[in-house]
Amino acid sequence: MLFADADSAYNDADYVIFGAPFDGTSSFRSGSASAPQAIRNESYNFETYNPNLDVDLTELKIHDAGDIEAGEKISTTLSRVASATRNYVTRNKTPIMLGGEHSLTIAAARECTPEWIIILDAHLDLRDEYEGEKHSHACTTRRLYEEVTKNIIEIGIRSGTREEYTFVKRNKIHCYNADQIFKNGIKSVLNKIKEHIGDETIYLSLDIDAIDPCYAPGVGTPEPFGMTPRDTREIIWTLAPTCVGFDVVEIVPDLDINTASLGAKLTREFIAAKRKHQQT
Repeated sequence: MLFADADSAYNDADYVIFGAPFDGTSSFRSGSASAPQAIRNESYNFETYNPNLDVDLTELKIHDAGDIEAGEKISTTLSRVASATRNYVTRNKTPIMLGGEHSLTIAAARECTPEWIIILDAHLDLRDEYEGEKHSHACTTRRLYEEVTKNIIEIGIRSGTREEYTFVKRNKIHCYNADQIFKNGIKSVLNKIKEHIGDETIYLSLDIDAIDPCYAPGVGTPEPFGMTPRDTREIIWTLAPTCVGFDVVEIVPDLDINTASLGAKLTREFIAAKRKHQQT
């Protein structure tokens, strides 16, 4: 089953959705490998018209390229994600990856060559290695910082080791935790972020565990006291216009199908928000 309303021919498409069904480095709850198809299934629950943005997805050119063939090893899967993303980007299409685990983000983000990477996540993911693996889901942001760009912003953070927080301070990584959002409001945080990035290009990565597990319990590593879906949607609406790529990762549908539904809805919000900017 394809993602709802993603029925344009590949050559005509402005947006290409693809799945990356891999969870080989999952350390607490596995199962995100089944998320791409679950997200697609849930996408049929929603109307095509977005009244907040005045965009109808049936009027957009969206293509679902299916899933990459995940390898047994993370290195193989990263190579295949990179190859797929490169193909879309060189043809001026916006890639949208449905994970899978967060370790895959670096392969897609690198091919998009963004000026900034913005990550919504409960965890800093700044370990140099985890359980002997430098491309673990727990090392995602560290690899992005070292290999793609040092212009990184993390939003929704509320978990990390002492060493990771020291890394944030030492390297002056922009980090907005979930409590800041709760106390100051998402608009205030977004205003600060816009001061940093201006109109520069962004790769936006949504680890669904950025959202509080009360709303999104079906994740690999849940962390209480998180963001709300509405705040997450506001972030997507604000940042989508200059995004050159997007992913949603770490959904474990067997634990809660409504989390996959939320992932599908936020993906649709991203597409609509990016299109809305192009219309104005």
